[in-house]
Amino acid sequence: MLEHLEPKSVFRFFEEMSAIPHGSYNTKEISDWVVAFAEERGLEYHQDDLNNVVIIKEATPGYEAAEALILQAHLDMVCEKLADCPKDMAKEGLDLVIDGDFIRAKDTTLGADNGIGVALALAALDDDTLCHPRLEVVLTTEEEVGMEGVTGLDVAPLQSRQMINLDSAEEGVFTVGCSGGSRTTCVLPVTRAPFDGAVLKIAISGLTGGHSGIEIDKRPASANVLMSRFLRAVSDAMEMRLVYVRGGLKSNAIPRDAEAVIVTADAAAAKAVVEHMTVVVKHEYDIHEPNLTVTVEQAQADLLPLDEDSNRRVMYFLTCTPNGVQEMSQNFPGKVQTSLNLGVLDIHEDRMSALFLVRSAFATQKEMVNRKLRCLMELLAGFVEVDNDYPPWEYRRDSVLRERMVNVFREQYGREPGIDATHAGLECGQLCGKLPGLDCVSIAPDLWDLHTPWERMSISSIQRVWKFLRGVLEASK
Repeated sequence: MLEHLEPKSVFRFFEEMSAIPHGSYNTKEISDWVVAFAEERGLEYHQDDLNNVVIIKEATPGYEAAEALILQAHLDMVCEKLADCPKDMAKEGLDLVIDGDFIRAKDTTLGADNGIGVALALAALDDDTLCHPRLEVVLTTEEEVGMEGVTGLDVAPLQSRQMINLDSAEEGVFTVGCSGGSRTTCVLPVTRAPFDGAVLKIAISGLTGGHSGIEIDKRPASANVLMSRFLRAVSDAMEMRLVYVRGGLKSNAIPRDAEAVIVTADAAAAKAVVEHMTVVVKHEYDIHEPNLTVTVEQAQADLLPLDEDSNRRVMYFLTCTPNGVQEMSQNFPGKVQTSLNLGVLDIHEDRMSALFLVRSAFATQKEMVNRKLRCLMELLAGFVEVDNDYPPWEYRRDSVLRERMVNVFREQYGREPGIDATHAGLECGQLCGKLPGLDCVSIAPDLWDLHTPWERMSISSIQRVWKFLRGVLEASK
């Protein structure tokens, strides 16, 4: 599909990756593919039990005295697909599509986050015409589920204290800082009891979704938050019991779909409330969510509904839990500083679980949000579990690497690059902790709609970024 595109090596490696399933926690095969790449070229490599791979290529003649340089990306991708897509993304590769200047995948995420970063790094290693210092390519795993790979990475083989991260999403913008984050789960024990009435299923679908860091400030509708509003409206109008509510698939993806099964004594009145709320939310989101769809229909329940006390506590949680942007940045105007995303919501037989990704440029504000959730759960007789807690990457005012990259950018583009921070999580924070004094800059070609089936990347942007990366390596003498 991509063999006619230049630079051939970049697109060839991306297409080879795309044929290998490599969602988070399914990275052994893609890791072994990287190892085979290194072995075929006689390069030093280190692979660990987490499937992280470090590949080292010594400096070319004339660059032996230059400081080594790390190129870093991650191997895993977010696996999302349209509701009617039959593909098993744990077992099947992607179906790539060229659409003008864009590459996308049919009905699924593309994995440009961060497959194109991996492809750029491998292309640099593969190019024997490229002049460069010692290259240390670090390819990590499970980045999309809390950066577990880099957390366990052994950095002993790494000599460099300069790193180009290839995991941002906008050409011409140098990312120089990022938010830290944590996966925070609110757990609420529940019990069940019989309740007479009609069983109805409410379903919300057709939302845009998106990356819970990069796109949280675009105010896309969250299916979990909208479902909470629908359930509260029905609960306020009549006695109602929840059987279950569930929505979302990933903590770092804004949920596009949600459904709930309820029991109510007055099915007709409940349907009328849902229909009224549908008009309300369609009006609120008529610009950003044109495909918003809400259905309500008779259903069957495999479980008893929640008892009165459990139902009350769950409804309080759904109504009162925070979500979305909490604080805007003062250092980078217009950028989000602190947020949380209710990515996965579910009511199991004996508990409700709500998985959030909490993000902030300040560890103190991240903890503030987690405290809010702890206080709410304490009042509701529940509890909070926090894991995959990773630090922010703080802006470095003096950066030799950034200055060099700015000079190359100015020469190639004839303008100044943007210097910015991102609300998404990058592995630079962990690596700065493991490699004291590490000087980092993150770059990437233009990518859109990450973590959604509409994800795409620009072919022409990749070509320019590849030329720029070559220029930076050649200037690192």
